Amino acid sequence: MNAEQKLLELGLSLPAPPSPGGNYVSSKVVGSLLYLAGATSAARGTAGAERTIEEGYAAAQECMLTQLAVVKQALGSLDKVREIVSLSGYVNAVAEFPDSPAVINGASDLLVAVFGDAGRHVRAAIGVSALPRNALVELQLVVGIHG
Repeated sequence: MNAEQKLLELGLSLPAPPSPGGNYVSSKVVGSLLYLAGATSAARGTAGAERTIEEGYAAAQECMLTQLAVVKQALGSLDKVREIVSLSGYVNAVAEFPDSPAVINGASDLLVAVFGDAGRHVRAAIGVSALPRNALVELQLVVGIHG
């Protein structure tokens, strides 16, 4: 089963990929790696204040769907993904919020559900004091691609 069929089986679909919000590109291939610019969630707010871990988890999953849409736009198909190399996840959170990893699990769990072992990656899950447009989550991704 390919990645896009797996998404359908999970009841998920890819949104339209966003346009860059400044003087940069959404993705860039360097050798056998695809680097993605950061993408923010549509969910707004601050974890540990008006947003819960569960809401953050859902926002991270939604944000990863956006990143997968960018991957598909860049490569033409998710089947060109060899592996997910690295995920950097940022959570808009109060200063003492200890659960950024639990929030970013929404993105990591989705990658493993869609790509299996090829979806396992290294990552950072960082709480920050602000994100663009008060987004709850921002994700940046590095993907290994088939030649």
